[in-house]
Amino acid sequence: MFNPICSALFLDRDGVINYRLPNDYVKNIEQFVLMPGVVEALAALQPLFARIIVVTNQQGVGKGLMTEVDLEAIHAEMLRKLPMIDRVYHCSALATAQHPDRKPNIGMALKAARDFPEIDLGASIMIGDTATDIEFGKRAGMKTLHFGNEPLPVDLKADFHASNWQEVVELLLVR
Repeated sequence: MFNPICSALFLDRDGVINYRLPNDYVKNIEQFVLMPGVVEALAALQPLFARIIVVTNQQGVGKGLMTEVDLEAIHAEMLRKLPMIDRVYHCSALATAQHPDRKPNIGMALKAARDFPEIDLGASIMIGDTATDIEFGKRAGMKTLHFGNEPLPVDLKADFHASNWQEVVELLLVR
């Protein structure tokens, strides 16, 4: 499936890198708790990818529940813990705004490809835990990996599935 070095690994944040808060938003560093195995997994996967990019919808900012400064602090902490991440792109627009950067729209993927010309979206993979993540990856021409155990709509199929980071590593390193 993958070349020894693939173009880019795109990752959603909440529910993939860190725990998602049910019916809430991660609004500060104290609420930002990494998923088990993510540090080791990204360290193991880093040699396979030219870039590791985080793409995340953060409408908590748009709703006024947190500020861009709060979000920047969370992302700074994430980058401190996961230095293998090359860049974080976020969209704080409300879902109702239909913003071109808000997943499942592909604005963040296009920005990453523009900022890192070596990224070939067709040779990249998107790992996400929601339907919008998988749809984003498909719209951008990426392979998709559904992470976790939340079901996807029956009409939306990811290319691969993994329940945890150990399974992600086994899946990607075996190929």
